[in-house]
Amino acid sequence: MSKLNVLHRSSHLLTGTFGRRTEKSFRVRLAVQAFFSVVSILMGIQLARFYLAAKAGATPLPTRPPGVDGYLPISGLMGVVDWFHQGELNQVHPAATVLVLVALGLALFARKAFCSWMCPVGLASELLARFGRWSFGRNFKVWRWLDIPLRGLKYALMAFFVGAVLAMSAAALQEFIQSPYNQVADVKMGLFFVNLSQTGVVVIGVLVIASVFIEGAWCRYLCPYGALLGLFSWFSPTRVTRQADACVGCSMCDKACPARLTVSSVDAVASPECTGCLDCVAVCPVAGALELRTVGRRKVPALGMAAVVVGLFVGGYVGARATGNWANRKGQRAWARSSAPSVRRIPRRRSFSSHRAFRRLVTWRRISLSVPPIPQFSRSAGMASTRTRISGVRPFRKSHMVGAPPG
Repeated sequence: MSKLNVLHRSSHLLTGTFGRRTEKSFRVRLAVQAFFSVVSILMGIQLARFYLAAKAGATPLPTRPPGVDGYLPISGLMGVVDWFHQGELNQVHPAATVLVLVALGLALFARKAFCSWMCPVGLASELLARFGRWSFGRNFKVWRWLDIPLRGLKYALMAFFVGAVLAMSAAALQEFIQSPYNQVADVKMGLFFVNLSQTGVVVIGVLVIASVFIEGAWCRYLCPYGALLGLFSWFSPTRVTRQADACVGCSMCDKACPARLTVSSVDAVASPECTGCLDCVAVCPVAGALELRTVGRRKVPALGMAAVVVGLFVGGYVGARATGNWANRKGQRAWARSSAPSVRRIPRRRSFSSHRAFRRLVTWRRISLSVPPIPQFSRSAGMASTRTRISGVRPFRKSHMVGAPPG
């Protein structure tokens, strides 16, 4: 088989669709989603190794994955505003700022492609909705009189966070960005999900169950990041367009749209709820009736959309690395001096994950042991519990907590 035939078959495999007749998706979108999800898992493992080393006070510290900053959108938004005030990126979480700018850039060029092509939460939400359709034959819709105010919740949350950041002075932004809390915000974020409180388990459980019955429950009603990207996507020249003379009025696009937009009744989809997933295009039975078009009404195929998403992300990453605005510019040694003490002071909350059965399933230590261990922290080196002294670090006591009584 010639190389040309191999390339043609590979291209057809990526540009093809999968799924039932009424709920098809492009394979290339699933491939891009899976790629970013795997990257997120690997970064989580590396962050676990970094946390264990910082907690034990070891030097040198293993590499802290800067990409984890992508899960700190509020810190990234603060970095964008602070960059405007200071004229340079902050040294604590520069990657957070870069990734927020990449997501906003995607919204301007490719609608809310971050949500449907990159976000692991978006992928999980889609899989849960598919599970619901497989189990119960359908997803359910909230009544319109209730759906509209519920959708307003994410815009209210977005307005609160954006307003709070914009209301901060330049000095207040710098004070927060350089604070010990913000320096270990990524670690705290990771510990929140590993050491879930019972309230956290209940909230996440409700969201998971809701996503099975209502497609995209979190994304549709509560995600402030998606709301912000949706407002930016309003200015995007890239939109799904419908050719009225080719449309047969089957309404399959309406049924396939995860945002429940009436694609069959408009000439171009301009709603901020559109994520650019292209499911409506994939399910359309008439070639050319629905297409994604951009400036000059140029057609953008699914493979082209994937190239825009991956290209903009890679461009932002390479540009940030080349200019020294990706990893923490303090360096590992400076980070160890300034932030590792903050990590060691993070208390171990009594939580749902403190139960023995749950801790067997997911702990920082077991996650870190799934990759080649750091010699200083392997079991052969005698990893001690947090109740014992490690490298001269005092064990955490209740007296270390702010406002706790002495003794």
